[in-house]
Amino acid sequence: MALDIFVSFLLQIAFTVGIIFLFGWLISLCNRVFYYNFGRFGNAVCYITGFVGTPIHELSHALFCLIFFHRIREIKLFQISDDGTMGYVIHSYNRKNIYQRIGNFFIGIAPILVMSGILILLAWGLIPDFITEIGKVKGVDATNMREFFGHVGNVTAVFFKCASTWQWWVFLLVGLFLAMHMTLSGADIRGALSGLIFILVILAIVDVIVGLISAEALGKMTDAILMAGCALFCILLLALLISVIYMLISFIIKAIRR
Repeated sequence: MALDIFVSFLLQIAFTVGIIFLFGWLISLCNRVFYYNFGRFGNAVCYITGFVGTPIHELSHALFCLIFFHRIREIKLFQISDDGTMGYVIHSYNRKNIYQRIGNFFIGIAPILVMSGILILLAWGLIPDFITEIGKVKGVDATNMREFFGHVGNVTAVFFKCASTWQWWVFLLVGLFLAMHMTLSGADIRGALSGLIFILVILAIVDVIVGLISAEALGKMTDAILMAGCALFCILLLALLISVIYMLISFIIKAIRR
């Protein structure tokens, strides 16, 4: 029983927090390469895309500050500064309040969640076939891992198949301003990690209680979390695909400049 609870806990974390940090890191890596390939013009390109992306990034933090009852002391939606900081949200909270401390995690990763949500809404309006394909993705467990990644392959294929329409190109252009500024800053990551520990502890306690009451109930709870994680995987995959496309374009531009 103890092993089953531990395995369920690891799966729940891997398909929620793990997916968020994995895709966040991959998107960040693509974006850094994208700007680096512009050389001395990288900062200028970053400011151009940031004129739209940065305010949405900071408003995402502010939105979750309100949800978790943090006090917003100062907010800057966009600026041009010597240290490269284009925006920020300064907030405070009651350290004795567990709900508010958990909120640090969601406030930290807010740009990934909110901007991915906006991309999905744009895709629903511009490339609905892609959204339909996401709806076909099923949950994953040890017995259908291959089937899941087969569905992910289909989702990716449908995304690029939509390139034959003008709506896809409009979506890709708008997606530039969002995906390129979804990257979390060091402060964002530190804030998220400070709240993550409370989430892990609470989830572990819930798993132990549910597992001791009913192994079947724990299994169903884990399946539901994995199903949500699979949907999250496909949503974040969309942002990653946009980042990869623009990273490849930046290599072409770099080659032309040379």
